[in-house]
Amino acid sequence: MCRGLSFLPAVCLERAKEVKVLFSSFLHRAANPSSLHKTDKLSLPTSDEMKWRESFDKLLASKNGLAAFQAFLVTEFSEENIAFYLACEDYKSTKSSAKLPAKANKIFEEFIQNDAPREVNIDHETRDITKKNLEQPTQSCFSLAQNKIYTLMEKDSYPRFLKSTAYQQLTGRLANKIAQQGEP
Repeated sequence: MCRGLSFLPAVCLERAKEVKVLFSSFLHRAANPSSLHKTDKLSLPTSDEMKWRESFDKLLASKNGLAAFQAFLVTEFSEENIAFYLACEDYKSTKSSAKLPAKANKIFEEFIQNDAPREVNIDHETRDITKKNLEQPTQSCFSLAQNKIYTLMEKDSYPRFLKSTAYQQLTGRLANKIAQQGEP
């Protein structure tokens, strides 16, 4: 039974507020291109970036798309999925094999083990295989779990993101910008 936001840890509530502000700022900038500065982390998406609807990979490949999707996942209380996916991507790019065990344990403790602070929703078998992989960590020791979370986001969260009010507003504002400026 849902007991309300007051039962969530303060850290979760603060993070949700931060992402809400980021996403609101992003939408405001999309509506007011003149408010953009060269130092802004996010800029108005281009029509190429708005190809997020074409595939989940295109969404993840776009800095703005990733930020918007992360903000959406916070509103759905499933931010841990993209955080885990990105942690695995970072882990796979680790060059030093000496650093793999410590990074692997950190990811496992944060996302995989039972009652982890940001536990992802994977089946028992995947959890066990991943735990066994940590005995001899390689760059692919999280591949099975990462693929399961990727598929979950692609088949479940991504379609809801594309139907979300925030995404619809963003694409509508871009369409208006294109119509006004005659962008190709």
